[in-house]
Amino acid sequence: MNNPKRWDSERILLAAAGPVIALVVAFALTSLVLLASGENPVEPFSIMFEQATFSDVQVLIINDAAGLYIGALAVAIGFRMNLFNIGVEGQYRLAACVAAIVGAHIAFPAFLQIPLLILSAAVTGALWAGIAGVLKVTRGVSEVVSTIMLNSIAASVIAYLTLEDAFGVAVGNNRTTGEMDKAGWFPGINLGDTVGTVYGFVVVAVLLGIVYWVMLNRTRFGFDLRASGASESAAAASGVSAKKMVLTAMLLSGAVAGLAGLPTLLGSTHTFSDSFPASLGFNAITVALLGRNSPAGMALASLLLSWLFNAADPLDLQGYSSEIATIMQGLIVIAVVVSYESVRVWGTRRQQSRVGAELAAGHVLATAGPDDSDDNNDTKKEVAAR
Repeated sequence: MNNPKRWDSERILLAAAGPVIALVVAFALTSLVLLASGENPVEPFSIMFEQATFSDVQVLIINDAAGLYIGALAVAIGFRMNLFNIGVEGQYRLAACVAAIVGAHIAFPAFLQIPLLILSAAVTGALWAGIAGVLKVTRGVSEVVSTIMLNSIAASVIAYLTLEDAFGVAVGNNRTTGEMDKAGWFPGINLGDTVGTVYGFVVVAVLLGIVYWVMLNRTRFGFDLRASGASESAAAASGVSAKKMVLTAMLLSGAVAGLAGLPTLLGSTHTFSDSFPASLGFNAITVALLGRNSPAGMALASLLLSWLFNAADPLDLQGYSSEIATIMQGLIVIAVVVSYESVRVWGTRRQQSRVGAELAAGHVLATAGPDDSDDNNDTKKEVAAR
């Protein structure tokens, strides 16, 4: 008989094998790139690891990881429905811009102002992603195509909103939405002038991760979402409308994406400008892939990518290019795809082998059954004759 605990352990190891292999391969390939360019293949990593021991860098890593994590949750919601929401970039930037405008023109007490800004960002992100959802369910337009196009349109809308004729405020050569009222500044944890402040929105990111897990694994909606993503026909047979789930998933993904820029907006910049952090939405896709859509896995992946970006800055001062972090990120994405597929194939073969062994064992028992039964009958006849 097979030991269930043994197979549970194997499943856990298979789940962890993909990201571990991807990281090892990415580090190895980056070292080869450094070696091929005549650089030391080890020292850059040593410098980056050393940076992670400094308190101020740790604060930066945690703060940047919060936005990455929220963006990854948005991507993961789409993945669960077998949708590729590649428009997180446009959704979070447009949502941050709208929230900044609301915060600069409306002043309520903090207990009303902060929820208003969060709601403004979530609704903006949901509506922008909802356009792709409507196109998907009504016209069959691929969400990949529509969300990429919406990213470009969002950039144009933002450019208009930051014009002085609209809501923009010129600050030197930079166009901003104006400073938000202080009632909308999200309180953080000040660790001192030399260390910095941890964004209070980090707590919100953690809570979102918990809500994401509960929703997917402990609610009927989460079951319907996963079922529809796995098989639309099977979900339809159980009474679930696939089109409704597609639209709902896109709206929910967009709403969460809209919150991805708030850690920075409410925690430090307090305004939206041309220099507002970009590419978070695309990096969030890497986090979701590396974390395998798991809340804990994406948390670790967001910290990893945040470390790559923040610890790479001093490399320029040491004679190395800070683009090493970008190279590693690209290699991680490639390695993730290859390693996950390799692990999946290996896991499938292992499972087929296990099922084959169980069937073989069952066949042996089945053929042995009648013989044993006949022996028992002969024994009973002998006892009766005596």
